Amino acid sequence: MEETDDIKSCQDKHEENTPKSSPFDFVIKQFQGKRSSSGKRREQPSAIKKFFRGFDFGKSEGNDRREIEETEVNNSGDDDQSEKQDLSVEGNADEPPHLVSEEESPSGKERFNQFMEKLGKKPSTKNLDLNNCALSAADVTELASLLPFLPELEEISLSWNGCVGGILKSLTVQLHHMNLLKVLRLNNCGLTAEDITSLGEAFEIVPQLEELDLSWNSNIGGKLSLLTKKLHKGCKLKLLKITDCNLTAKDGESLAEILNAIPNLEVLDLSINKHIGCSVKVIAQDLKNVPGLKELNLHMCGLKQDSLQGLDTALQHLAELRKLDISGNKEIGGGFKDSTAHLASLKNLEVLDLHQCCVTEEDMAVLSQVIPLLSNLQELNLSSNKNVGVSSYPLLGRLRFLPKLKSVAISNCDLGEESFSSLAEAALHLPELEILDLSWNKCVGGNLKLLWEALKLATEIQVLRLSSCNLVAEDLALLTLLTQDGHLSRLRKLDLSYNNNISDEGWVVFCQGLAVFKELSELDVSLRPSSCRDCGMWFSKLLAALTKLPALAELGMQRWVLSESQRKQLENFNEDNKRNIRFDC
Repeated sequence: MEETDDIKSCQDKHEENTPKSSPFDFVIKQFQGKRSSSGKRREQPSAIKKFFRGFDFGKSEGNDRREIEETEVNNSGDDDQSEKQDLSVEGNADEPPHLVSEEESPSGKERFNQFMEKLGKKPSTKNLDLNNCALSAADVTELASLLPFLPELEEISLSWNGCVGGILKSLTVQLHHMNLLKVLRLNNCGLTAEDITSLGEAFEIVPQLEELDLSWNSNIGGKLSLLTKKLHKGCKLKLLKITDCNLTAKDGESLAEILNAIPNLEVLDLSINKHIGCSVKVIAQDLKNVPGLKELNLHMCGLKQDSLQGLDTALQHLAELRKLDISGNKEIGGGFKDSTAHLASLKNLEVLDLHQCCVTEEDMAVLSQVIPLLSNLQELNLSSNKNVGVSSYPLLGRLRFLPKLKSVAISNCDLGEESFSSLAEAALHLPELEILDLSWNKCVGGNLKLLWEALKLATEIQVLRLSSCNLVAEDLALLTLLTQDGHLSRLRKLDLSYNNNISDEGWVVFCQGLAVFKELSELDVSLRPSSCRDCGMWFSKLLAALTKLPALAELGMQRWVLSESQRKQLENFNEDNKRNIRFDC
């Protein structure tokens, strides 16, 4: 009886010195009582400490901090006594153990930091970036339990984590804790129909969402309505990307129906959805509901000539459009002659991509009149349209009326000497040119001198692509002369690949002058896939030049055959020179 009183007295003292604990304490005491009454030996308190140390009892970080401060004040005079009591309890199995209090358990923020560190990521309370982290299902579940502790989160990026698919709901049900969430990226997450449904339901609890990227989730195809039917008027969405999601014509119609609910939309990317072509006309009719649209990407969407006509009609309502991409739609060729009435009215258009559209001679007649009127155009891509090079209509010569052009891509356009000469003359009037792609135009070989004056004036040029242009040694000598005179000093990427006619002597001259490209980061001198050739005496000149190119990070040399000694020199180059160049041989 006396021993019982002593134990009770010890327990009373212990409770006086212990701060108020969580609701779990009642259960713990009952658990202890049962074990005592049954006469079984109690567990050592150190084990119980370890067990409860990982629990977070749900209080906010602010409350945790206040309670810790109060505890420190209340116990400031009893530190020594508490330490002795703890030792006494640990040394006596009959004494009640000291349980880890709520204040001693890790806070939600600490648990989040530990989670991020485990994944090798820097914790941020505003931007959760877990792209391509190989998340497991357990990781996703753990993340869901941490979301309530991140009320300030504005961005969530979980792209390229396949395990998110099928369990997205565990995350979306927690989104109501994040009223500030603006960006949600779920690219290539293997999303299922159930995930799309739960995402739709989440729209009602994330009123501030502005960007949604669901690209590369093929299971969305045929199920987009599960998402769109949950969108209500007043939605603040500004960016919607659904690239390569196997969308159907029905999905296109579902999207068209809700455009009036997202009037703030600025970016719509439906690219690489080949089966929505026949619904683009329906979508175009409702584009008038998003007058602030700035980017429209319909690359490889199976557009036909009638789609192009519907789209042109919609352009009259899109005065703010900055980027229009309708490339990779081969069946619209021949449709431009009846579908460019409103294209010329896009005074704010900066990017126009028409590559691989199979434009006809009749299309060229119209485009030669319309494109020069786009006074703010900065990027133009006409690549892989054969008629651009052989047309009698002077589109290339009229690029001179677009002085803001920074990027011109005319790759694989079957340029002839006349059209190349017209382009060269127009380039004299493009002082802001940064990117010029003339690849796969055989006429450039031996005629690069036509660009001599333009390249001298192109002080901003950073990317020059001359792949498969049938270049000869004289063309490389010309580039060397330009650099010696201080031109092309800002060049960062130079593509000279697939030019098999350049002699060893030509490569020697080029490599001797290569060292002046101080900002060059990428150089490609690879040979054609069907060929190979011994790397001659110019190899040593190349290695000598590389030591003087501080920015170079990548060198393409595919199909050049290296001797054993040359290969060893290349393998040891980075170590010997403290560099990190990627050699693609």
